[in-house]
Amino acid sequence: MERRRERRDYERGLPGYHDPGVRYLGAPAARSALTLRLWLAGFGLVFCTAAAVGLFVLVPPLAWFAWVLVVLAVAALIDFTWVLHRKRRGEPG
Repeated sequence: MERRRERRDYERGLPGYHDPGVRYLGAPAARSALTLRLWLAGFGLVFCTAAAVGLFVLVPPLAWFAWVLVVLAVAALIDFTWVLHRKRRGEPG
């Protein structure tokens, strides 16, 4: 049975459980690049929101594409909040 993880486990970094090649031929365990993912999710959120508003206002015939951008903006917002949760929990990256 696996023990409950503590904050210092996250601060130290979790092992590369998602990496099938972990420690293969002496390679170190993979670490997550959470800060990069946070920046990319923030950029996607801002860009998709601004582009959707611009399409709704300036090019009404392309409103269908604006709705696609709204869905992508919502996905970026969900990813942004999840990465923030993981960083606040103490995971490095």
